Amino acid sequence: MSDLHELGAEFTRREVFPHLQEWEDAGEVPRELHAKAAGQGLLGLGFPEEVGGEGGTLLDVVDMTEGMLAEGASSGLLAALFTSGIALPHLARHGSPALIDAYVRPTLAGERIGSLAITEPGGGSDVARLRTVATRDGDHYVVNGAKTFITSGVRADFVTTAVRTGGDGSRGLSLLVIDKDTPGFTVTRSLRKMGWHCSDTAELAFVDARVPVDHLVGEENAGFGYLAEAFVTERIALAVQAYGIAARSLALTAAYAKERDTFGQPLASRQVVRHRLVEMHRQVEVARTYARAVSQRYVDGGEIATAAAIAGAALAKQTAVECATYVVDQAVQLHGGTGYLHGTEVERHYRDARILPIGGGATEVMTDLAATLLGYAG
Repeated sequence: MSDLHELGAEFTRREVFPHLQEWEDAGEVPRELHAKAAGQGLLGLGFPEEVGGEGGTLLDVVDMTEGMLAEGASSGLLAALFTSGIALPHLARHGSPALIDAYVRPTLAGERIGSLAITEPGGGSDVARLRTVATRDGDHYVVNGAKTFITSGVRADFVTTAVRTGGDGSRGLSLLVIDKDTPGFTVTRSLRKMGWHCSDTAELAFVDARVPVDHLVGEENAGFGYLAEAFVTERIALAVQAYGIAARSLALTAAYAKERDTFGQPLASRQVVRHRLVEMHRQVEVARTYARAVSQRYVDGGEIATAAAIAGAALAKQTAVECATYVVDQAVQLHGGTGYLHGTEVERHYRDARILPIGGGATEVMTDLAATLLGYAG
């Protein structure tokens, strides 16, 4: 067990697990948790020290995340607390020094909260066809459009927003950093969800919102490439969340099966139950091994989003979320009526698991993408 695994585990035992149901009921994670996580070096892990991060590789982030999940952190908690992991990579790599100082450093210090706005009403996973438009007007862009399913969009101080600055398709997209207090930018509503209850999710609207030109991330019309770079780490993160909550659900269920008596014998004495636990274990191990192997290849390749890396991350995510779907379902089943009660940990993981085959690119879209990248498309 690595030091980073234990760091994540201890932080969760002390600062997260005792309060998680309270945050689930409140519908959001408190802002001070970001500052506490930053103080422990968690928020900056995986970001270069020169932009305010703690350094480290994707595998270091995986170790820390596994530790948090092993002690009862939920997928929704990670989505809310580490929303910087999707809001900042493009800024850290391609942003100007001024943008890095204004947004990356304070966010990694736990002083600000950022979010990433890509998905649009009716758009789903089809990033290349987004319709939010940014029109140049002197030293500003005028932004009009709408976004939905935006993680941390209610609490966010700024939103890294995908906009259309050029023609149709992927080559006309750019990224703009838009402050929450920008006139014309509105959080139109907070969205209630099946799971991820402690992770606030928003619908956003932009009506003639004027954004300074110097809030452009990198080059104009290069946004799709920037997004593709970050999709690898986002999908690996979701894969770790998937097999992590599966592993935690397995541990809880194995313990419950030894303690719970049925018809005068422990539940674990039943062959069908033992075999079910073994199958749950097998799927967790396969998902973990695959995701870590893909992560290792990504790190060994210089953490560059090649076609092989993008395909590997998509398939690792699919493997892990299919594992989670099976394992959390069996965990609830083997817990019986207890597993169906709101507030029971396996019930929380069951609800949270359902978003994982959808978020970060739906499985069906990812499979088709992998077919193209691997040369299987006609």
